[in-house]
Amino acid sequence: MRKRFADLDQTWPAGLGRRLGAMIYDALILMAVWMLLGFVAVALNGGEANTSPLFHSVLFVATFAFFAFFWMRGGMTLGMQAWRLRVETPEGLSLTLPQCLMRFLIAGLSFAALGLGYWWVLIDGERRGWSDIASGSRVVVVPKPVKNKPGKQ
Repeated sequence: MRKRFADLDQTWPAGLGRRLGAMIYDALILMAVWMLLGFVAVALNGGEANTSPLFHSVLFVATFAFFAFFWMRGGMTLGMQAWRLRVETPEGLSLTLPQCLMRFLIAGLSFAALGLGYWWVLIDGERRGWSDIASGSRVVVVPKPVKNKPGKQ
């Protein structure tokens, strides 16, 4: 079931700096996941490194699963949470699996093109990158949570 986000009036399009910050956080988390998968692969392979196409496919699927899980669940990966970013449809809904796949594949293409798909945020009027445009989504900055002060309500 898709989630509908409630605070649409309080969000604004995310800029390149925040996006890059979230990407760095997520890259560190993904490196840990890849290392864990590598340890498992080495253990299953009798202590030898495994560089087979199957292993690379497992890494690819695990990476996609990481992003798709978070994007579909609440619109935020762990890195996006730290930078208060959320990916959503223009209607304020969480992404579908096909949208996640399109976003993931075009993000890889954007990265392979020396980041041009991300730099596109600087020239697009709505601050969208290639993956946003292709998947029909947008990345927004969410407001800081309101903290209740003791004694005030």
